[in-house]
Amino acid sequence: MSWLRQDGGDWVLSLYLQPGARKTEVAGLHDGALKLRLNAPPVEGKANKALIAWLADWFDVPKQGVVLESGELSRHKRVRVVGSVVDPAGLLR
Repeated sequence: MSWLRQDGGDWVLSLYLQPGARKTEVAGLHDGALKLRLNAPPVEGKANKALIAWLADWFDVPKQGVVLESGELSRHKRVRVVGSVVDPAGLLR
């Protein structure tokens, strides 16, 4: 999958976000990235905080285990999830 790769014990995800959605959910693929709709506005870092919280829950890791590597002010983001034993590809089925 082009949006997902394993780097040692970490997962690295390429994401495309749609903030301000009615609910937070996976919305398929967008230009090689996993598209997520976020129920958070794109102001004052609220969407990034919501993304980190949602991914931490999805991967069953603490929030500190989700690191925004790039795209802080962009819809396109690269996120590293540290120490998760959950295979994210399996969560999409």
